[in-house]
Amino acid sequence: MIEVVEVKTKKQQRAFVNFPLELYKNHDCYVPFLYGDEMSLFKKTNINYDDCDIVFFLAYKDGKVQGRIAGIEQKSYNAKNKERRCRFSRFDCVNDLEVAKALFDAVENWAKQKNLNVVHGPLGFNDLDREGLLIEGFENIATFEEYYNYDYYQTLIEKCGYGKEIDYLSFLITPPKEKNERIVKLSEAMLKKHKLHFATAKSMGQYLKKYKDGIFDVLDEAYRELYGVVPYTERLRKSIISQFKLLLKLDYIIALVDETETVVAVGIGLPSIAKAVQKCKGKLLPFGFIDILKAKNNTKVFDFALIGIRKKFQGSGITAIILNKIIESAIALGIEKIESNHSLETNDKILNTWKVFEHKNHKRFRCFIKNID
Repeated sequence: MIEVVEVKTKKQQRAFVNFPLELYKNHDCYVPFLYGDEMSLFKKTNINYDDCDIVFFLAYKDGKVQGRIAGIEQKSYNAKNKERRCRFSRFDCVNDLEVAKALFDAVENWAKQKNLNVVHGPLGFNDLDREGLLIEGFENIATFEEYYNYDYYQTLIEKCGYGKEIDYLSFLITPPKEKNERIVKLSEAMLKKHKLHFATAKSMGQYLKKYKDGIFDVLDEAYRELYGVVPYTERLRKSIISQFKLLLKLDYIIALVDETETVVAVGIGLPSIAKAVQKCKGKLLPFGFIDILKAKNNTKVFDFALIGIRKKFQGSGITAIILNKIIESAIALGIEKIESNHSLETNDKILNTWKVFEHKNHKRFRCFIKNID
């Protein structure tokens, strides 16, 4: 017998967060969420409740947890797009269609009660949360920013009535051994033409104090129309800085500014901490944060987190300048591989950019959709 319950008690909250850790125990490619971040989702003071209604469900079969799922009404996203959508997130399940169907039925019924007419996902609270179901590339370790799931998830989701909405592609990039002098000269010429220069600071703290608002303004402008994106509110900006500040390095954050020090473009990479998070099972205490700091300073892989350019400068060669600067940093630091993370399959501009480098499309992620009217 299958029983689906809404997560309410502390015991249920722990079961919700612990379930994937058991399901993927000792799996070579699965990278867990940070345990403390996931437990904080149940606190009403969590920033995600600013613009979301959230529900969490567990599925029990014969008294044992066999699956989990979250439902999210992202009000900012719906208001921006004039839609009535519900996101599903954190779906994990044994290979049992009855369990999967019971979980999706619970989310769909919750969505109907809120007068929502579409369920889609997997998507998180904002576009910096994990999104998209892995459907190709199961042999590759996830980055810290990506979902990983068993290959049977796709079949379960489709048999619950969901179809493709859009795919993300992820690339593995091999940096060149040396600088490309032609690209260097071209970058210098473009900087001079547009009267731009690279933002600098003596420390990450100074850098963020001076440029963080400009960086988020650029991302808001550049990403506004993309799938799944929500505005970066002041509280969300502070939360993101707090969440990722530990990982940021001046070598991997590239901002271009004009003569007034206004940010016009940004590219951010993060040192790969996937193996460190695996080792500590997502728990920073008591010693997990030490493993992560070691990975930050000694990794041979980094994750290309994002790139954003103000519309005024899009198509003017600025993307190449940002990427060239990051590649130069990668060469100097001995980075051997770069993970591109997600690029929408419809984003031809960024997809064409990777062609400049030795690259391989090694993962594909899918967001699904179902009309529940």
